[in-house]
Amino acid sequence: MIAVYTITSSLHDEAAVTRLSDSFLKGVFPEGDFLYKGADFSDFGTHTLDLIYVRTGGADGIFKSLLPEMLSRGIERYFLLTSGKSNSLAASLEILSYLKQQGLKGEVLHGSDSYIAGRVRTLARVQEARAALKGMRIGVIGRPSDWLIASHADPIALLDRLGVRMVEVPMEELLVEIGKAEGEPAPAGEEMAPEVRTAYPGAVKIYNALKVLVGRYGLSAFTLRCFDLLSTVGNTGCLALSCFNSEGIPASCEGDVPALLSMMISNALTGVSGFQANPARIDGETGRMLFAHCTIPFNMVENWQFDTHFESGIGVGIHGVFPEGPVTVFKVSGDLKRYFAAEGELLGNQYEQNLCRTQVNLQLQPEDARYFLTDPIGNHHIIIPGHCKALLEELL
Repeated sequence: MIAVYTITSSLHDEAAVTRLSDSFLKGVFPEGDFLYKGADFSDFGTHTLDLIYVRTGGADGIFKSLLPEMLSRGIERYFLLTSGKSNSLAASLEILSYLKQQGLKGEVLHGSDSYIAGRVRTLARVQEARAALKGMRIGVIGRPSDWLIASHADPIALLDRLGVRMVEVPMEELLVEIGKAEGEPAPAGEEMAPEVRTAYPGAVKIYNALKVLVGRYGLSAFTLRCFDLLSTVGNTGCLALSCFNSEGIPASCEGDVPALLSMMISNALTGVSGFQANPARIDGETGRMLFAHCTIPFNMVENWQFDTHFESGIGVGIHGVFPEGPVTVFKVSGDLKRYFAAEGELLGNQYEQNLCRTQVNLQLQPEDARYFLTDPIGNHHIIIPGHCKALLEELL
């Protein structure tokens, strides 16, 4: 819920200010989807997004008197809503300057009704995402794959900045659970090669074993050192990861924690984990790129077929068809100090035998494509449906 609190100088006529306020708020919230709190700040800071509507000039001192109580509740960022009428913008700028002097954060929300409404929606979604991430426990099942030499995470940074806690789970524990898990035969109506149909029950056993660990450790998300499964159980985790991501539990491959963090952020902001993939081809001149991987959330594709895992030729991989249209390519570093977000278009899907099974062609700006050749955050990146760079930037 979005709550609107007000501060108003007693020097102004209340009836006139109220008329202007009503008109302004109807323009910003045409659906009336906000909670009007007026001058009662007793529960400030308890809603998804709390806005301070500076209705008039001369309200600066009122805000200063309220600030100590708000600080005692741990609030460090303030959003000042202003119509610009009755010298309200001037007062808002003075308040924002004062906040900056105190080492606090703030923003004045001012402009057209549509601009303010859009900015409020963005802020509300980001606040909801932050609340969803806070308190999450993420499992690292096995350690990152040996080749991911640049894809580790800082547990302290994750806890401090996002409220996310890392939990290490031994690979041996998963193998024990796989040995006890039940499988199920491949769906009779699904078209798949004989070797894939044979591998399907084992892939389901991996999913069921992971489900036990998710419950045992109270995990909200996890990453899996999946290549170890090739030699230990003769199968792959691709099917399991596709299922978990579709169920709203972000799950990344190869023990890649930064990729998992990126998928968790995507899921909190957009409702989908995104497609973890690595670039297979890059044209730095045109911005055309090909991404591929052997698993993709089922809730992100128009249709799919089961295939083998590319590198090993065993198990159950996913060849999904991703809808064409706007996408965002995203990655955050394991210490949360860097991120990359670029908007582009998904031009189409393809299928080549010598690549991971889901393959998508993207069009980015050439400078965004060149980032991968000059300063990438690891190899895996997350492809998210739609243009959501502004949301990602606001959260990070």
